[in-house]
Amino acid sequence: MVDSAFATDEFIRAQITAWQRELGSVRRLADNTLEAYSRDVDQFFQFLAGHTGGPVSLATLRDLRGGDIRAFMARRRNETLGSRSLARVLSALKSFFRFLEREGVLASEALNVIRTPKLPKSLPKALTVIEARNTISTTEEMEDCPWVAARDMAVLSLCYGAGLRISEALAVTRADLESAVIRVTGKGGKIRMVPLIAAVRKSIDLYLELCPFGLTSDEPLFRGVKGGVLSPRLIQKRVENLRSALGLPPSATPHALRHSFATHLLGAGGDLRVIQELLGHASLSTTQIYTAVDTGRLLDSYRKAHPRG
Repeated sequence: MVDSAFATDEFIRAQITAWQRELGSVRRLADNTLEAYSRDVDQFFQFLAGHTGGPVSLATLRDLRGGDIRAFMARRRNETLGSRSLARVLSALKSFFRFLEREGVLASEALNVIRTPKLPKSLPKALTVIEARNTISTTEEMEDCPWVAARDMAVLSLCYGAGLRISEALAVTRADLESAVIRVTGKGGKIRMVPLIAAVRKSIDLYLELCPFGLTSDEPLFRGVKGGVLSPRLIQKRVENLRSALGLPPSATPHALRHSFATHLLGAGGDLRVIQELLGHASLSTTQIYTAVDTGRLLDSYRKAHPRG
């Protein structure tokens, strides 16, 4: 591929910058999504510059054909990119070209003939109630430093007891905590209020009592041993160690605790729309996947218990 610095002319670079600004400030995409979209579009222009023999200009984009995009997608597929990542690449390109059309710069039909890669159906892998509880409670036994043990228990409690993503849990501040609820900043900067059950509140209070660092109201609660903001990798590593100690499946991750939160709530009769709100899903269809998880667990139990299963 062509060096990204020489892949586009000045006008196209300006359009990319304006598109990125819109994604960040107007559409409020998560930082990770914005970074991935930007990288995908950058790689496409690097490919296109090499494919056409010069920096990409507006004229290049006017001449763009479906075959050019298919060639790029085939290149990425050959680089062992999976279907989900390829679907994200296509989504990024469509987003950029929609931006150009809205701005009156260019209208292209090239992307309309490209099909989204078929995605494999995968269901969230929830832990059992006992496995989820043991994952949290055993944390204390595997850490000699009391405040670090309390910290990790509090983070994992937020994942399972409040259904938070690991990034959401690590972004929580003192100001977000109220007596019975927590204010969570989710994807796209969307705010939701999630109830704090007594066990989760207790784990947070214990951590705050033991934490050796002074925390202002607007700083993230959870800290590394040197006082910096806690890295999600340390919590992921903690769960990896717990997985080994408890004999849990490879699917046991911090995010699996969030899946477990939703699955166990649904299994106990929780309302699907309430669970949608608690998880911060924009669409109910995203939450509905948990109905399949719960049905699958029910059928599995039936087959094991029924005499003719």
